Amino acid sequence: MASLQDDFLCKAAAAARAAGHLFPEYAACEAALESAWGKSGLATRANNLFGQKQSRPPIDGTDTLPLPTKEFLNGQWVTETANWVLFKDWSTCFHARMRLLQGASRKYPHYAAALTATTGEQFVREVSQTWSTDPARANKVLAIYAAHRSCFAPETSDPLPAAADRTMKAASKKTAPAPAASPGLG
Repeated sequence: MASLQDDFLCKAAAAARAAGHLFPEYAACEAALESAWGKSGLATRANNLFGQKQSRPPIDGTDTLPLPTKEFLNGQWVTETANWVLFKDWSTCFHARMRLLQGASRKYPHYAAALTATTGEQFVREVSQTWSTDPARANKVLAIYAAHRSCFAPETSDPLPAAADRTMKAASKKTAPAPAASPGLG
């Protein structure tokens, strides 16, 4: 039985995938951290899963929601009021997040590096260096992924019979070496 956290991650990964977000499973884990598993005021009131602040002028088709936030500045946590983007749904949030990373990649080299990442871990580590003021953000996101990795595994409703599976494995060993596993490239 899936947990509420697994349910959140599956729903968020589906929204990220629908929006064309890179490494949707890792993006879902980022959203879990940023939104307190979808339960933060920003997530529930604004469908804003990443803590994306509103730009000036505001992003087309969105509204603005002022709320307090904690920022890690000058070596300590402080509370400030910030203007946040109010999205119509999660998919729109993931789409806007990708547009922001792409648009800001010239100014922020870590975003450019994230957009060319070859693994989900590399993507998270690069994005986290600029996205958040929390110095432990990347490790927190990766810990969520590690703890919930099984909820991202593809399900097969009609597995091959064991004999057919063994035959296919034997044939693949004769024709080509097995590719190396790359988590998060789905």
